[in-house]
Amino acid sequence: MRILKFTPILKQTLWGGNKIKQLKNLDIPLENIGESWELSGVAGDETLCADESNMSINQLVEFYKERLVGRHVYEVYGNTFPLLVKFIDARQDLSIQVHPDDETARRQNKECGKTEMWYLMTSDEEASIYSGLSKEITQEKYKEMVNEGTICEALCRYSVKEDDVFFLPAGRVHAIGAGCFLAEIQQTSDVTYRIYDFKRKDKDGNYRQLHTEEAAEAIDFRVYPDYRTNYEFRANKAVSLVDCHYFTTSVYSIDYPIAIDQAAFDSFVILIGLKGIGEVRTDDDLGTLKEGETMLIAAENKQITLSGNMKFLEVHIR
Repeated sequence: MRILKFTPILKQTLWGGNKIKQLKNLDIPLENIGESWELSGVAGDETLCADESNMSINQLVEFYKERLVGRHVYEVYGNTFPLLVKFIDARQDLSIQVHPDDETARRQNKECGKTEMWYLMTSDEEASIYSGLSKEITQEKYKEMVNEGTICEALCRYSVKEDDVFFLPAGRVHAIGAGCFLAEIQQTSDVTYRIYDFKRKDKDGNYRQLHTEEAAEAIDFRVYPDYRTNYEFRANKAVSLVDCHYFTTSVYSIDYPIAIDQAAFDSFVILIGLKGIGEVRTDDDLGTLKEGETMLIAAENKQITLSGNMKFLEVHIR
């Protein structure tokens, strides 16, 4: 099966900037692009194949089934593509938020929860993020701190730089700070509970809705010593970043040809170009991956060969 690329969905936001336009070398009049949805099966926001078929990602899954996504993946997720890939450019602070796990989401009449990860790209020097609790608090104390506007005092804040990684399992309180530019990989879900929004008003002069009660049920109140993912680059080798039930992600930095044994996965493979440009060869096709691009390689392929000088993320479901 051919290598698939999709037309990104560009989302303008009050907090968005211009880094996505620069990354993708887009000559378009849109400003304040906060997100580029690279691959999405979210209902109402499905990315379309960039070839002449113009089929949505979910239509392709329904048509090709396990040939595209893998036997086990298709058995679990059916005709919905299971991952959402984004680039996010935060010119301003985003709200403090949390996502429920699958069980909590279904109890709250949502389809599923959301576990995600962030890979920091070239961000501003002062960029920072919130991830996880810095001290033990009860559900009651959490609500009190939200009402008082002091909830950030209970959160870990990290200064960030390019190549930093944060894994955000469902239940972990988090926020993207001003100046951050990152790639995000997550479950196919748009369920977000807003905890605190710094008392800002929207374009109509209204405070945005908070989800204090729903979030209280979703938060993991455990405290961990470090919420940053620590790893070391190895040239021309896979470096594991996240290996969870929902996705497995590795980063590569290559300057000579390498091979990925896709037959071992029983899964599609997503490649996300971070820097540079390279050639991607599969059993049936040959393509180019450059920074700011995302491609999908069908599960029926046995091996992927990559060459060039580039840094990229590789994602599949184990």
